Amino acid sequence: MLKQNMKKLLLIVIAILLIITACTENNHNSSSSVNNDEDQQIVPPTNDKEESENNEEDIVSSDNQDTQQPVDLKSLKVNELGKIMVLMYHDIGEEEDIWVRTPENLRKDLKTLHEKGYRVIGMKDFIEGNIDTPPGTTPVVITFDDGTKGQFNVLGEDGEFVIDPDSAVGILDEFNRQYPEFGLKATFYVNYPTPFRQKEWVERKFEYLVENGMEIGNHCYNHENLRMDLDTKETRDAQSIQEAIGKHVKSTQEIIPNYQVDSLALPYGAGPKDAELYNYVVQGSFEGTSYHNKAILLVGSNPARPSYHKDTNMARVPRIRASEMDTQNTGLYDWLEYLDKNPGERYISDGDPNTISFPKELEDQLDKNRTGDKTIQPYE
Repeated sequence: MLKQNMKKLLLIVIAILLIITACTENNHNSSSSVNNDEDQQIVPPTNDKEESENNEEDIVSSDNQDTQQPVDLKSLKVNELGKIMVLMYHDIGEEEDIWVRTPENLRKDLKTLHEKGYRVIGMKDFIEGNIDTPPGTTPVVITFDDGTKGQFNVLGEDGEFVIDPDSAVGILDEFNRQYPEFGLKATFYVNYPTPFRQKEWVERKFEYLVENGMEIGNHCYNHENLRMDLDTKETRDAQSIQEAIGKHVKSTQEIIPNYQVDSLALPYGAGPKDAELYNYVVQGSFEGTSYHNKAILLVGSNPARPSYHKDTNMARVPRIRASEMDTQNTGLYDWLEYLDKNPGERYISDGDPNTISFPKELEDQLDKNRTGDKTIQPYE
């Protein structure tokens, strides 16, 4: 009997131990499961709907940044058949003179133009009608004749390239840093044998101009009067005209290979009176170097019209003297005042170089043979 009781007691103890062991294992597994769930939930779960909405907002925001609002042509009084000033500067120096502008006055000119809504374009842009100034603004072309030291002076010693801040290039650079929306473009009509009058810097100066979006134009090799030889008083012939222009292009391309010199500023504002000879001013060749002047600039005293205007003669483009001395009421500030008082005559951009927009009543002023593949947008 005792053995049987002992056997029962042993079975009961074994059963209790088994139950305790089973409970302990269940508790351990439950604890492990909780810990694993916590590890997996370090990154919050994604709300698919919320993420989708956020992505849509990003797309809308991106589209708004990339899509330009339509230009209200009538409200801005857009007129891309209007007048464009091609400004003519010569030297930049310490004392103001008829053909000299001081650094202070050049800075004043640039600031005035900027404040009045003008934005600079290059001569190549003018030639091609590639006018991309912002909507409501007016393009202006800046040119410098003679390639003087005051236009581009280097102060550096021992081979250091330091641009004189009071030279034209230095002033244009500084103004561009302050007002980048104005643009950094100008065309320098230089002479040889030493453009900008510092022989050791000629190549570096040319490279700097081209690298920074400025241009080099033709002012004849040695500033020759293309109507007559000033020494002999004899009328220029085809050979001497081509030499004066072609030798310049050849010299420029020896410094910057393949550079396209495609505009000429007439020295003294003088060209041949004979129409056949004038053709050689437009196009010709010298010692195997060909040239084609797509624009020929006068000394002139009036604003120009865009290249696709029916009255534009690209072989005789007028300029305005950027001066305040002896301008006979035809200088920069005279024309600024005139265009302020007569805004309907001023070129006003639509902001798109691929379109030509203007009031419909001016449609007869457009030369459609010069518009290329641009879209024409007359409006009422």
